[in-house]
Amino acid sequence: MALRIEELAKTIDCTLLEPRKGMQEIEAVCQTARDLHLASLCVLPKHVGVAAEQLRGSDVKVCAVVGYPEGGAAAKAKIAEAERCLDEGAGELEFALDVRAMLALDFALVRDELTAFARTIRMRTANGGRGSVTLKAIIGTGRLDDKRKKLACKIVELAEVDFAQTGANGAPATVHDVELLRDYLPEAVGVKASGGVETLDDALAMINAGAGRIGSPFALEIVTYAAGLDRVSS
Repeated sequence: MALRIEELAKTIDCTLLEPRKGMQEIEAVCQTARDLHLASLCVLPKHVGVAAEQLRGSDVKVCAVVGYPEGGAAAKAKIAEAERCLDEGAGELEFALDVRAMLALDFALVRDELTAFARTIRMRTANGGRGSVTLKAIIGTGRLDDKRKKLACKIVELAEVDFAQTGANGAPATVHDVELLRDYLPEAVGVKASGGVETLDDALAMINAGAGRIGSPFALEIVTYAAGLDRVSS
């Protein structure tokens, strides 16, 4: 199979998750995302307003990453933060599951948090008359064993979010994790590979393993390199 450059770009979420980034750096990354026609730009809640203004009128969505990196904040605080991000222009939301709760086998807490988040956002967008918002659950695969990853997939399925995402707090995505998530999630739920995806080869490995989205701060390098080829094999 061959993947066109435009298709590759629309699988990539450019990530900018450093809290100390200044206005010029944010604007530069927004311009890159706009020029490359990426799927989204993932930013911390504090940067959503700026990113939304810079990307207004483009085909690139602003994705707010809530509870990053390990989902330890209270559920009400994370949900309230997500609602503020919607008001400021976010078109996608990523919700970090509580990794420590997963490690402690408190799956009911994780399930209830994600379900409440998804239900609140779905109701808010429906009542507000705006289009659908893509919801992603960050599983934090780097700190979980396979049993917990499989249980996380069940929680994601029950909450009816759109994507389950690998990685958290710098943990790299792996082909094994992407394949595991793809195997244990229903077809309607996508897999996003995030963390450690730095090259075109990395991105294609994740896509071949079943990822429908790629999260990377190296979007410019990946797409620029791919643009040197007539088509990108995948």
